[in-house]
Formats: sequence, C-alpha cells, structure tokens
Amino acid sequence: MSITQQHLLDVYRAQQLGEPAPPAPGTHDRQVVREWRDERRFRAVLAGRPARGRQRIRRALGRWLPLRDRTTC
Repeated sequence: MSITQQHLLDVYRAQQLGEPAPPAPGTHDRQVVREWRDERRFRAVLAGRPARGRQRIRRALGRWLPLRDRTTC
C-alpha cells in the first residue's frame, strides 16, 4: 500500500467516525527538519561544543560547486 492509499484510507475512516481528517503526507516536513536542526544545535551547546550553522554548509558547497567567473558580473 502506498502512502497516498494509506492517507485516503485514513481520511475515509476519519470521515466515517466524524473525526477531523489527518494532514496530507509531507505537510509538516519543513517544520520537522527545522525542529530537528534546532534540537541538534541545542544538544551541541549542552555538550560544550559550538553550535555551528550555515557556515559549514557554505564551505561544503564551495568545495563541491565550481567557481564562477567573477569578471563577467
């Protein structure tokens, strides 16, 4: 059974029982990822490590992405 089929079955059951329909799959993905990241940073601070943010991501992307020619801008 796919996620969509399971969701439709859950919506049908909720409707039959007079309950509110559950949210669609993927509705709260961004919020979950944001909360997970915040929790990781919080635990890093509690452990005495620096809570790193976007700088690491930018450095990694800088290594992976080719450099643009800045003379054309």
